[in-house]
Amino acid sequence: MFVRAKRYEMDGSMSVPDSDMESNNDGIDLTSKKTRQPAVGKTLCKCFVNTYHEYCQNSSIHGVQYLGEEKRPIKERVFWLSVFVVSIYCCATLINSAYTKWNETPVIVSFAERSTPVWNIPFPAVTICSETKRVVKAKSNNSFANLYNQFSHDMRATRIFKPQNITSIEMEEFRTLLHVCNTHIIDRDMPLIPGEDLDYFAVLERMLPPFERYFFYCRWLSRFNECDKYFRITLTEEGICYTFNGMRPTDIYREDTYQYNHSEVENVTQSTWSLETGYDPASDVETYPARVLSAGARSGIFMTLQSFKQEVDYACRGPVQGFKVLLHAPDDVPQVSKQFVRIPMGREVLIAVKPSMITTSVGIAEYHPQRRQCFLSHERSLRFFKVYSESNCQLECLANFTLTKCGCVKFSMPRSLDMPVCGEDKIYCYNLAERELLVREFHRVRSLNVVGEAPRGVETACNCMPACTSLVYNTEISQANFDLEEMLAAEGDTEFMRDYPGSQMSRLSIYFKQSQFITSKRSEMYGVTDFLANCGGIFGLFMGFSILSMVELLYHFTLRFGVNLKHLFKMDL
Repeated sequence: MFVRAKRYEMDGSMSVPDSDMESNNDGIDLTSKKTRQPAVGKTLCKCFVNTYHEYCQNSSIHGVQYLGEEKRPIKERVFWLSVFVVSIYCCATLINSAYTKWNETPVIVSFAERSTPVWNIPFPAVTICSETKRVVKAKSNNSFANLYNQFSHDMRATRIFKPQNITSIEMEEFRTLLHVCNTHIIDRDMPLIPGEDLDYFAVLERMLPPFERYFFYCRWLSRFNECDKYFRITLTEEGICYTFNGMRPTDIYREDTYQYNHSEVENVTQSTWSLETGYDPASDVETYPARVLSAGARSGIFMTLQSFKQEVDYACRGPVQGFKVLLHAPDDVPQVSKQFVRIPMGREVLIAVKPSMITTSVGIAEYHPQRRQCFLSHERSLRFFKVYSESNCQLECLANFTLTKCGCVKFSMPRSLDMPVCGEDKIYCYNLAERELLVREFHRVRSLNVVGEAPRGVETACNCMPACTSLVYNTEISQANFDLEEMLAAEGDTEFMRDYPGSQMSRLSIYFKQSQFITSKRSEMYGVTDFLANCGGIFGLFMGFSILSMVELLYHFTLRFGVNLKHLFKMDL
């Protein structure tokens, strides 16, 4: 009974009479939320349509007003809509073309507005290499030809090279000559010749012909002097050469390199020139590197070179004897085997220099190096060199590749003090490495082009793009016969040939052809301002669109839309 009564009380408390429900709901509209939501959506839609018609009536964009007129026939609206879409497509196509041009060719090389006098640039560095690497001794049978023939025979017979009647010095010289003579005759499977590791630079310097006999006479800026005051020893792939007006190794190489630590100590003033900035405006006429004030032979370098018939070893360098001459920028490391001017004996050679210089405008520094296709001096740091240039970078890349492939580097390559130097058994390897590096770079660029990448964006493994500021010395060469014996006979001089038996002479003169030259300049072909102006012209031509048109669009569908919406809500209330 108690349980049933409790349940009844609970049920009674839960029930509410219908009359009470109706009396309590007299002042509340329960359907207001359901009816207000579609009203808000309808108001928003109506506001958008009104704003759209208002925008079409007042827009400055051509053709839009025809799309918003309510009384205009549907066919005309479709026509104007089609014209509007076609205009947008044409604008997009032309702007994409303009963007591609701006992105891929932002820099153009053009002629500078003014000519440049030759005193603004240094006189070219002149590297001279004699084809005589070692003086042939008349009484010795251990010439390079004899030793190499014996070496080839022993390699085929016993694979052991044990020459008879040869001193340790002659053996060191033979091993060194294998690196600088006709290296293309070296076989792939050439074994290591027994012996300790050599300092090839010291051996080359020891067997080098006397400098004063081969560089007989020099004149620089109308001053006569001995040639050793102008030239310094340079280690190249051709052996030891001599360089005039080149920068010191301590100014080119880093402190931890072999070339830096084995350079001669010179009492020379600090350089006041760099490729990007030129000479210091306060620098005097006498500068380092040297410069001239005018063109012509009197303002250049003149020298007499000499060799001797009985000292030539034709088996080493072949039938063409004489000298090789390379003209290069003072901060470049000479690579004589790549490009040179040959100075034969018994000739007078005149080299007229025509400099070719490319400078850089300030604006292109903002572009990525891959876009402008050149490096500024601070953008590409080299491991062995303080100064960046394309040739220095390529030489360093070759040294790194040779070290990876052969486990050593050629004696003339830039290297750190702990890098091993290739012996005679690696001659074939480092010669092959140079060829393989070029082939690898070619295949890399070609494969990237095949897959559709733009050639301008291709970065080779060496990443040796040109320096943005570069200096190259082009040449015009003329020659004439130089008959030394006929001249001495005409003068009645018989003592010269007694003092210098077998002498062969050549004369060389190097000078600027003109006092001024036209430089080239890298500058912006298509800057941001040009790109925006081009886009504005295209939009204006096809649609009459401008920045104010964009402001109109934003105004109508933000501020104006809000005002219209607020007004419609007030009307609904």
